[in-house]
Amino acid sequence: MATSLKTILVIDDEEKLRSLLSRIIRAEGFEVIEAGTLKEGAKQLSYRQVDVVLCDVKLPDGNGVDFLTTIKPAYPAMEVILLTAYGNVADGVQAMKNGAFDYIMKGDDNDKIIPLLNKALEKAQLQKRIEQLEEQVGKRYGFESILGGSTLIQEAITLAKRVAPTEATVLLLGETGTGKEVFAQAIHNGSKRAGKPFMALNCSAFGKELLESEIFGHKAGAFTGALKDKKGLIEEASTGTLFLDEIGEMNIDLQSKLLRVLETSEFIKVGDTKPTKVSVRIIAATNRDLKNEVHEGKFREDLFYRLNVFTIYLPGLRDRKKDIPLLANHFLKIFAQKINLHVESMSDEFLSHLQQHDWRGNIRELKNVMERAVILADNRELTLANLPLEMQSAHLYGNNNLLSAFELASVEKLHIQRVLNHCKGNKTETAKLLNIGLTTLYRKIEEYKL
Repeated sequence: MATSLKTILVIDDEEKLRSLLSRIIRAEGFEVIEAGTLKEGAKQLSYRQVDVVLCDVKLPDGNGVDFLTTIKPAYPAMEVILLTAYGNVADGVQAMKNGAFDYIMKGDDNDKIIPLLNKALEKAQLQKRIEQLEEQVGKRYGFESILGGSTLIQEAITLAKRVAPTEATVLLLGETGTGKEVFAQAIHNGSKRAGKPFMALNCSAFGKELLESEIFGHKAGAFTGALKDKKGLIEEASTGTLFLDEIGEMNIDLQSKLLRVLETSEFIKVGDTKPTKVSVRIIAATNRDLKNEVHEGKFREDLFYRLNVFTIYLPGLRDRKKDIPLLANHFLKIFAQKINLHVESMSDEFLSHLQQHDWRGNIRELKNVMERAVILADNRELTLANLPLEMQSAHLYGNNNLLSAFELASVEKLHIQRVLNHCKGNKTETAKLLNIGLTTLYRKIEEYKL
């Protein structure tokens, strides 16, 4: 029996069967909505919150197995149970690959439906809780959310804490992926403007005209398609903070409008003639050398000095490698919980390779690597085999005791190792893929100490 009212969508073109299923499910305390086609089902999903879908495989306007590929990405927390009168193994396998919770035959004892629904609901509720947790983790709350004990990151945190309570404009410098938006949010939350709007915009994501409209807003009729007045982010962020990421990408004409905001606390919307007053704190960030941009005439010198009131440099991950285990463990917990896997630790070899890596993509790259590793995990501990192949083999080129990267044998060793990893250590399968005898493979493994 359901402990709270949950919504079930039944999609089936056989009206009698659909009605029977609906009556059985309603009798157990669930809310039920019905649809006779996939199109009608998709429409219901677009404006109703559904926990579980019971869907026929063969419908007049499509196939339920294929329908999964559309609705599961759109509603990842929702579970789908497929019903079929003509079950076959291939459809069942594909249904599970496409994200179905289960694939069952019509005509089975209807008493099985309710226990199956309850199991699907348990999984759906767990996924929703995980999504809520991930959303909370994803929010940049305060300085406690910035992980790291290395000297460089602690110095950056100290500076940010000092400037946060002031109204000073802040310029964050550092490579892409170093956490500039996290710092901007922490500075905002540590200021008197905490609780007020925090708006963030990546200046490299828009062309000049669209960026101007996004930041400053526009009046109706200002340009083709401007059917009504629109507030820009600078107005939306009034009384709060506007974070402009990749400020170095901003067109030089727009730079003058931003300068006016910093100097007079007012701006003019696109298509307007009167200025709008605003109280907003600006935090800007860039991975460019703005002094050099000024020298080359690509960035206004007066704007640079207005932004450069208080500068904080965020170190790259390669410059704070002692923090990698802490960050990696943080991401491990997030992704293990997200996909409901009992992955709890990392092997010494796994951690060693993380710390040897150059991390050109910084924390963002580490996050992606950890998500991939958790997805590939076969047990409670992440191992070398869970890393991307290029990271697994990196040690071949960084240790003088191993073969030179320019020797043919070194290339062979690397290739054999990759195929072994691909086959998860299965030597018979590895020998087949390499098109060599099993005895030869064993000899190569011994020779190269794989």
